[in-house]
Amino acid sequence: MSFYDTHILPHFINCACGTKAIMKQREKVVPLASGTVLEIGIGTGLNLPLYDAGKVERLIGLDPSEKSWELAGARARALDFEVEFIGLPGEQIPLEDQSVDTVMVTFSLCTIPDPVAALKGMQRVLRPGGKLIFCEHGMAPDANIRKWQGRINPLWRKIAGGCNLNRDIPDLLQQGGFSLGAVETLYLPGTPRFAGFNYWGSASPSAS
Repeated sequence: MSFYDTHILPHFINCACGTKAIMKQREKVVPLASGTVLEIGIGTGLNLPLYDAGKVERLIGLDPSEKSWELAGARARALDFEVEFIGLPGEQIPLEDQSVDTVMVTFSLCTIPDPVAALKGMQRVLRPGGKLIFCEHGMAPDANIRKWQGRINPLWRKIAGGCNLNRDIPDLLQQGGFSLGAVETLYLPGTPRFAGFNYWGSASPSAS
């Protein structure tokens, strides 16, 4: 990885994904997690203080960036439940089938190279009755904003660690084998519209 990817990008993402508007969105979804939780793209641990310690037994944080793990470690040490960090040694999530109760994914589906395959992996590790909780930015509903997302996305992806501005989050979840519950949306206040259309809610594995 380049110097930028290793030493600069994790701090940039920590700041960009920790704005007041984004943290308010995280506060809506993270406390809903329970049992054994797998957080996809835990990054620098911005969600960690928001988990309900009375509901979470164990948290497994998955992230390919070792530098992000270092930044997350300080936040993890202040918690009252077990936190384990794991990398991504291959294409498959390194956990057994049906081994977690909740999958938490916040502002991460935008960067995963093959989000449908990743979502199928999340479905695989969920126990029966488990749920995926998500909060993501993505494709805007307004045609003029979508046009700007398409124009800006190639450059944005290069400087923002592979982040894509215009992924259709509900469609990806369904392609990944999930049935959507209630999905809420809004343009985040104080955020450029091309980067600020937010989806959040929960989903369950679709019936086979």
